Amino acid sequence: MENDAAISPEFACPIAPVVDIVFSRWTTPILWTLHTHGRQRFVEVQRRITSITPKVLTQRLRQLERDGLIVRTYHPEVPPRVEYEISELGRSLAPVFAHLTDWATANLPQVAQAREHYDAQP
Repeated sequence: MENDAAISPEFACPIAPVVDIVFSRWTTPILWTLHTHGRQRFVEVQRRITSITPKVLTQRLRQLERDGLIVRTYHPEVPPRVEYEISELGRSLAPVFAHLTDWATANLPQVAQAREHYDAQP
């Protein structure tokens, strides 16, 4: 049998690659925005996620397109227009987000209490 230390995290925890893709910073707000509001131009996404910088939004949109979670459509007009929308693959994450929303609603108050209790300890 292989040494446990030699097993990569991907094999030790099969959801680790999914967590890296879907739950990296800004991915969930972008996917949530595109799922909720539909096809949008860059500036529309930026207006909805006000704390993200244009540079980071560009990087995340490119990565999400590379991962197949969003679709970028270029319209060769004057001026050029680019729109982003969630792909079928990205849409397939909706049940995961719904379950996480349910979990958050049911359990985040307990998390807050646990943190308060922990922080109050000497």
